Amino acid sequence: MKLFSTTAAAIIFSATSVLAQQCGGSFSGFVQDMKAEAVSRGHNQNTVDSFFASVGQDSAVLRADRGQGFFQKPFTDFARQLISANRLNTGIAKGRQFSNVFDSVESQFGVSRGVLLAFWAFETDFGGFQGDFNTLNALVTLSHDCRRPQLFRPQVFAALKLFEKGNFDPQRTTGAWAGEIGMVQMLPQDILDNGVDGDGDGRVDLKRSAPDALMSGGKMLQHLGWRAGEPWLQEVVLPANLDWSKTGLRTQMSASEWAALGVRGRNGQLAGNLPASIIVPQGRKGPAFIAYPNFRVYFEWNQSFTYVLTAAYFANRLQGAPVFDAGAPEPGLGSGQMKALQQKLQARGFNVGKIDGILGAGTRAAVQDVQKQLGMPADAWPTAALLNRL
Repeated sequence: MKLFSTTAAAIIFSATSVLAQQCGGSFSGFVQDMKAEAVSRGHNQNTVDSFFASVGQDSAVLRADRGQGFFQKPFTDFARQLISANRLNTGIAKGRQFSNVFDSVESQFGVSRGVLLAFWAFETDFGGFQGDFNTLNALVTLSHDCRRPQLFRPQVFAALKLFEKGNFDPQRTTGAWAGEIGMVQMLPQDILDNGVDGDGDGRVDLKRSAPDALMSGGKMLQHLGWRAGEPWLQEVVLPANLDWSKTGLRTQMSASEWAALGVRGRNGQLAGNLPASIIVPQGRKGPAFIAYPNFRVYFEWNQSFTYVLTAAYFANRLQGAPVFDAGAPEPGLGSGQMKALQQKLQARGFNVGKIDGILGAGTRAAVQDVQKQLGMPADAWPTAALLNRL
């Protein structure tokens, strides 16, 4: 389920490299260009030939890349679908089973067990289903495709390095459609940078060793900026007179400043002077949370707002938090209505990106801004009433 990590996105090719700019065209020609670039990077020709010998284009990968409708569901629906009683109970049991490992993760990397348990649950059902796409085929297919080649091309060369180390089999290594491997779904470059031998057997095996996978996941989160000993998300109760235009990740104030405005924790006190944002994923009448700096690290793991919020909330549940108060949010918009809204916003000069019917960050920001212009509660939740006003 993980889309990609920003570790991968941050790898930028030199602007002078012609090969690094290529995508599309003949797939076989594209592979030949990649092989030539690998050799130019210093890899042995025979090793490169062996690595790419079995590679093939996978149309199922492209279908998966373009069909992520699951992430378009409202938060309450998405969370209820992902967080079953069985998944919660299994997570608690896994926390006990690998308690020593989680203690080590928290000691070395500062990541709480609930955080990793939630990722482990959502990514692979605690290792039960890690994906059956051939990883090399997936990465080369997505590199050849011109939608996001800059994200995936570096991962092919990272996989080549893993192959040289004896930790990647071009024909047999499998994982998610986007090239992630193992129980917590890590891309090849992330494995190179953050792989940890958690069970002490002398190798990093993220597919079969839970200690390896969990320790590696913890190290990666630390690498992405996780702050030890700090919370990530907390459910809150909001005052009816709150200035709704201050909600959303674009606005940060200290937790004490939010408290002065009447925001209070539904369970427990707010976290002092930590910078924080108020999140109302389905508007002012739905559930409400306060998000601390660690919450933003989740977006380095996955860029879907709904996934990130659900994973962060589930981490709290695994550590004893109660079920969130769903409230009574106003109905959202269907895909067709959302596209119509995006078109109207675009016509008013707002940058919503692609007209795709998806409530992404750009559309949320535009909705909030136009709500404020129209004198409506600016909670960034698009409704039929807003669409009609426009």
